Amino acid sequence: MTSVYKLKLADLNEAFLQELKRQFANAEVEVYVNTPRAWTQPEEDWFWSIIALLDWDKEGDDDAVLAPAVAQLAVLPIRSILLFADILSEKLYKLDAQVFAENMGAYSFREGYYFSVDDFLYARCCVIANGRVAYENVLEDPTQMPEEKTFESLLRLAAEAYRIKTGQPMAYVPAYNIETFSNEEGWANTEQV
Repeated sequence: MTSVYKLKLADLNEAFLQELKRQFANAEVEVYVNTPRAWTQPEEDWFWSIIALLDWDKEGDDDAVLAPAVAQLAVLPIRSILLFADILSEKLYKLDAQVFAENMGAYSFREGYYFSVDDFLYARCCVIANGRVAYENVLEDPTQMPEEKTFESLLRLAAEAYRIKTGQPMAYVPAYNIETFSNEEGWANTEQV
């Protein structure tokens, strides 16, 4: 059986937490936080400043490419790591649309042909990993999608920072679903394969 409590974090107090512990001492708890529909300009700028730390001089060694961004994120509060994951998920979600999938080179989406949902996710990661200007250019002009280029490792940036910060694996579901075909509006006119 599942119990659901909907309340504002400001209303959480020690008495309520103690009552939950008393009633459900051995239960697993999930916390869902409703996030804003749009990030503030400082949050956007901060997100892109972390992305700008990716060290492309180390291309070919994804861990080394990620290292400066992971190190910077890991020294920040946990809420910042989770905010980074949320903003990344929103960017990936926005790129989850047929118009972008049709412009990724030989592996582009075409009705009646095999299409790798994973490759498309990793191609979307590549767009973001190339920075704010590249991301905005692709949003404006889908033909700017990188062809046959991916950067799957971006998906583990926040989790690695969280592991360094806490010593624990990150068990967090970001604000937006990043899986291909999650953005129903972006695939509105398509039979999903």
